[in-house]
Amino acid sequence: MRIGIIGGTGGMGEGFALRWCQSHDIIVGSRDVARASESAKNYSNIANTKYGNKFKGSINGDDNISMSGRSDVLLLSIPYDTIVETCGKLKQVIDDKCIVVSPIVPMTRTDAGFIYIPLERNSKPAAELVADNLPPRNRILSAFHTISEMKLKKIDMSLDADTFICGDDNTNVTILSNLVSEIMGLRPINLGPLSMSYQAEILTPMILNAARRNKLKNPGLKLVE
Repeated sequence: MRIGIIGGTGGMGEGFALRWCQSHDIIVGSRDVARASESAKNYSNIANTKYGNKFKGSINGDDNISMSGRSDVLLLSIPYDTIVETCGKLKQVIDDKCIVVSPIVPMTRTDAGFIYIPLERNSKPAAELVADNLPPRNRILSAFHTISEMKLKKIDMSLDADTFICGDDNTNVTILSNLVSEIMGLRPINLGPLSMSYQAEILTPMILNAARRNKLKNPGLKLVE
């Protein structure tokens, strides 16, 4: 499977690339091709050192738009305020069968703490905004909102966490759930249709506020019975 990561030169991109590259072809995206290629080279070196002969996939870099047209799954690691612009460019090139995943959390920091922008400013949740600007809606999923970037990058570490997945197409949800399960210690939890995504997105500012006030490092969420 070809997994494209828009904004793949950041910490989350590095973590996902290194976690999935054992079995999949990863394309690291950036607005700057040279930066994407350099990051992909660095990730590949890490993967070769870590996995050796078990490194069955590949990691390459390209500009965000070009690599999107070659992706089976596309992860949007971008800021909330760039969704409309980015999706406007992507809809001209991506395949209708491409699964688009939004880990985007619309939040900002105030004197009181981190806040969820759609609740405070009566705007749309990130996944809904992606769906509006990158139809058809059934290819849009949301996930990975509460994953620690630092833990994700430490590929020897089990995340010991859950991630909530929202989406309207059950087949696409299953495909993403299988990818989630390939990440050590990460469990996929089906939260429901895409319209429920706000419930997952809003958890991130809550976790960050709790972490800051209680001196917790790199927290995540896990449901227990």
